[in-house]
Amino acid sequence: MTLPTCHRTSWMSDFRLSRFPAPLSLVAALMLLPALASPPCAHAQSAQVAVSQSFSQQAQTTGVARSGAAPAADASQQSMTARAIDKMKSVAKSAGDIFSRVPCLPPKGGIGSLGSLPHVARKLISGDPVVIVALGSSSTTGFGSSSPEFTYPNRLAAQLRRHYPTADITIVNAGVGGEDAPEMMRRLQRTVLDRHPDLVIWQVGTNAVLRNLDPAETVSLVDEGVARIQDAGSDVVLVDPQYSPRVTEHSENAGRIVTLLHRVAQLHHVGIFPRFEVMRDWHEKQDLPIDSFVIADGLHMNDWGYSCFAQLLGDDIIRSVGQIKLGVNVPPAVLTYRPM
Repeated sequence: MTLPTCHRTSWMSDFRLSRFPAPLSLVAALMLLPALASPPCAHAQSAQVAVSQSFSQQAQTTGVARSGAAPAADASQQSMTARAIDKMKSVAKSAGDIFSRVPCLPPKGGIGSLGSLPHVARKLISGDPVVIVALGSSSTTGFGSSSPEFTYPNRLAAQLRRHYPTADITIVNAGVGGEDAPEMMRRLQRTVLDRHPDLVIWQVGTNAVLRNLDPAETVSLVDEGVARIQDAGSDVVLVDPQYSPRVTEHSENAGRIVTLLHRVAQLHHVGIFPRFEVMRDWHEKQDLPIDSFVIADGLHMNDWGYSCFAQLLGDDIIRSVGQIKLGVNVPPAVLTYRPM
């Protein structure tokens, strides 16, 4: 069974509110607030009405349609406003559509805290650009998704930009299909550390299970890598293997990898997103068929799977940033754009 979704758009992964002039950014940010509580497929309709009204008012106050202005300037301003309206309509629709039929829910017992993310928090407070590197294999590159928009790094980037609309947030997708800890360690300096990221999200362990690598040796490399990333001044979040038929065929090794990765996270006081348990909860507790979030190869996620994974991870990042008391008022509820 494949989950039905509404029409999808593909520009969202490149959308940044900060790219608009300041008045447009403010209008866009204000417009998005009431949309958080809207029903899924009503999101696009309400957002379209709100954004049309907001930009109409802005046009009057800023003199877009003011008589006496130069015709060329008027045309240019109107064209820019129209493009902004079209983009805002699209982001509202794209953000809500993926969960319009099946909501993305966390496990009933919760996921647990990622801990604090001090480097990311300080950058957000100071207004400096935030750089996040997503290190991993094919589930980081997004194999199985229908378009780049639905890879987890792009979905995560869109969520964080909605929540922090004035921030300059970049997420670099450093996934390479088929790799695990040995290959990732060989390129750690070049593809991760040389970018001086504020946060590294490291998805690791799945291919180690599939290739029957020694879990202890794999996790020893991860331990070394986490230490190097921390020494370079970056926050770290580990992501353990996915719960899917190809992985659970090797249940013993999968279980050992998951356990050992959690120990590394505890040892270094870094976050870990328990993807294995979250996906198992989708199937065993929320009664979602495996083929509703895993594609036919029995390994990789589909659009809904990547989107829900990104949504839950993003919620945790937002919550964790809020734990750093640097003068920012972060609301306790961070169910950003998740229709229930």
